[in-house]
Amino acid sequence: MNTEKVSEYIINWLKEYATKANVNGFVVGVSGGIDSALTSTLCAKTGLKTLCVEMPIHQAASQVSRAEEHIKQLKNRFENVSEVRIDLTATFENFKSEVPVVEDTAKVDLSLANTRARLRMTSLYYLAGIHGLLVAGTGNKVEDFGVGFYTKYGDGGVDLSPIADLMKSEVYELAAYLGVPNSIQKAAPTDGLFGDSRTDEDQIGASYDELEWAMKKQNEGKTADEFSGRNLEVFKIYTRLNRINQHKMVPIPVCEIPDGLQ
Repeated sequence: MNTEKVSEYIINWLKEYATKANVNGFVVGVSGGIDSALTSTLCAKTGLKTLCVEMPIHQAASQVSRAEEHIKQLKNRFENVSEVRIDLTATFENFKSEVPVVEDTAKVDLSLANTRARLRMTSLYYLAGIHGLLVAGTGNKVEDFGVGFYTKYGDGGVDLSPIADLMKSEVYELAAYLGVPNSIQKAAPTDGLFGDSRTDEDQIGASYDELEWAMKKQNEGKTADEFSGRNLEVFKIYTRLNRINQHKMVPIPVCEIPDGLQ
């Protein structure tokens, strides 16, 4: 990948889109992870207002410190960058206290993890509305169009997706080129939605490098019969997630009324 040209292309794309939309710039949720760090940097380099928002909910100290480090260095580099911190922990706990009690712990844990993402989405759109900004998505190609590793109407609820055509490896490559802090580049990817130390690989069962490989093989028309061992295991993980998460990747179904019934 030609990092310089790809970077310039995305920055120009962002700037042109915002200009046509007649908005002031972008708002980005900064988590301390590589994707949000890259997205916020690209937005900052447009020269348009870039609001970085930290939204902890029982967040690990390491994630908080990486987010703060990144925002601080962005503000030092770009005059158009500002920040807001919204601690959503109390809001999240209030929500938990109001919803009905359910005994299925696994389902509750997953629903609450998605609730965290949706509370953050709501906060970003609140700020976007006040300041005339677009909510910039932070999903990459493997997450958004491969395994669907995001929350529907949570971190998937955005106005535009500047890095959604980049593989995870390309995200790292571009992040290094643009000077994202080393602490973020070296950190294990995690969505931070469960309040523990589990990584994306722990949840998915495969690394991003493996998922990229599987995505490419599926796009080449390969089938499970052509693999064995770990490759077969990874391919099955990828194809299963790709299949069950299609509802996130395609437009919602619309009941179209036939002309004769209208």
